[in-house]
Amino acid sequence: MIIDYRSDTVTKPTHGMLDAMMKASVGDDVFGEDPGINQLEQMAAEMFGMEAALFCPSGTMTNQIAIKVHTRPGDEVICDKLSHIYQYEGGGIAFNSGASVKLIEGMRGLVTADEVEAGINPDDVHKAKTSLVSLENTSNRGGGSCYDFSEIKKIKNVCVNHNLTLHLDGARLFNALVAKNESPKLYGETFDSISICLSKSLGCPVGSLLLGTKDFIKQSRRIRKVFGGGMRQAGYLAAAGIYALTHNINRLSEDHKHAKLVAQTLLKKDFTGHMLPVETNIIIFEVVGHHYTAKSLAEKLRTNDIYCIAISPTQIRMVFHLDITPEMVQRTIQVIQAV
Repeated sequence: MIIDYRSDTVTKPTHGMLDAMMKASVGDDVFGEDPGINQLEQMAAEMFGMEAALFCPSGTMTNQIAIKVHTRPGDEVICDKLSHIYQYEGGGIAFNSGASVKLIEGMRGLVTADEVEAGINPDDVHKAKTSLVSLENTSNRGGGSCYDFSEIKKIKNVCVNHNLTLHLDGARLFNALVAKNESPKLYGETFDSISICLSKSLGCPVGSLLLGTKDFIKQSRRIRKVFGGGMRQAGYLAAAGIYALTHNINRLSEDHKHAKLVAQTLLKKDFTGHMLPVETNIIIFEVVGHHYTAKSLAEKLRTNDIYCIAISPTQIRMVFHLDITPEMVQRTIQVIQAV
């Protein structure tokens, strides 16, 4: 039995999700004729109280489309230094949009309104024009950390005062909504655009959604085409997304509980150094001492069929998801106790 904590992208569709996919009615989405895609996009937009949505193959694409629409070449994007849009999207901000980046040294991937304001460039021909602020909630490299919504509102006020747009990389936003008991509509009222992933914690095989105004989504649809993201009979994937939004949100609290149980066991081991606070479904901890490095500890766990990733020379990441059962959690605890 392999227990895979490498990412919440490794999940397999459940029987219920597969059944929904097999029964899907499909059409050509590029022509706007796939009923499942249309239903999914409308469902997501209504959930967040936004005007429209666009289905894309990946969260990287939804983020990059948003940045492309919100900026012009030579503009600058403000984000935390750990942000996925900066760390893990292949230099797409520069490649796709011709924009530069102002990196903020936040706390666990989260930034404050004061830090955002300090990062805005003056109206000076020598400086790039600051046009976009991007937040990530939850923060992947921040160990699944969540924003306090009061801080997001302060950041929004800064953006309004300086005529900046505000984008949310919400790849794992539903984890934050469940952990904080927040409403999606709060986010829809605040952000100019939101990217949400269906293929991470929600367990779909493929897909992300970009949310915004009708005009923004119209522009985004054109950029999706340019990026090669137009799909045809995508309703099979939409059926998975509809199923996930209907059935797989509330159960995220179980993943959070599992992460905390394993974290408690790790904290008792002498090879565990600093661990980021475990708020949702991600554990990131430092490996210390002379017995293991992050790489060798990950390899040791792998010999016991427990897969995780050394994300740096000193840190390991474990991500919990719907394919991790209570029995797997207990097995993981037993193996860690014996290491």
